[in-house]
Amino acid sequence: MSAHCQHHHGAHAHASATVDPRYRRILWIALIVNAAMFALELGAGLRSGSAALLGDAIDFLGDAANYGLSLWVLSMALAWRARAALLKGASMLGFGVFVIGRVLWGLWQAIPPEPFTMGSVGLLALAANLGVAVLLYAWREGDANMRGVWLCTRNDALGNLAVLGAALGVLGTGTAWPDLVVAAIMAGLAISGGASVIRDARKELASSAA
Repeated sequence: MSAHCQHHHGAHAHASATVDPRYRRILWIALIVNAAMFALELGAGLRSGSAALLGDAIDFLGDAANYGLSLWVLSMALAWRARAALLKGASMLGFGVFVIGRVLWGLWQAIPPEPFTMGSVGLLALAANLGVAVLLYAWREGDANMRGVWLCTRNDALGNLAVLGAALGVLGTGTAWPDLVVAAIMAGLAISGGASVIRDARKELASSAA
């Protein structure tokens, strides 16, 4: 689907992109994929004891909510889309804080997770996020709402690669450290991405109020 999409430049092009039925269909696909992966990773994270998988599961849940929110505001004015982006940025920051807390708990427990579950589920999650990222690529330079969707998907794919690396690290060392380090990296991605979305949304709110 993204093969037929073109990059849009300028305010009018961005406005037309937000009501493009292709973009709406992509968001529905992303919503379904992220909801399914949340359920899968939550169960796998609990079974394997992996902080990175649990963090990634919460991220999938947040993204599913974000895609639903994006669908709700597609045809609204720029100010409303910017407010939705502010909520997305806040949710990304909240995810980062949650993962940091899970890392601290893992440091206290020091129990290594099961690496084979981490690796197999992490690989499936990577495939899911790359597929969604390809579909969303043409709209990565849209308004703050669109950039928030793109940043979430990009960060997810990077996080999945880190989970795969953590699985190999746990397998090789027999310790929880690789899992906890990856979880901390994911928290950093969420916090930096959320801050970026919030900055863009504030600029667009200021522009719409002028």
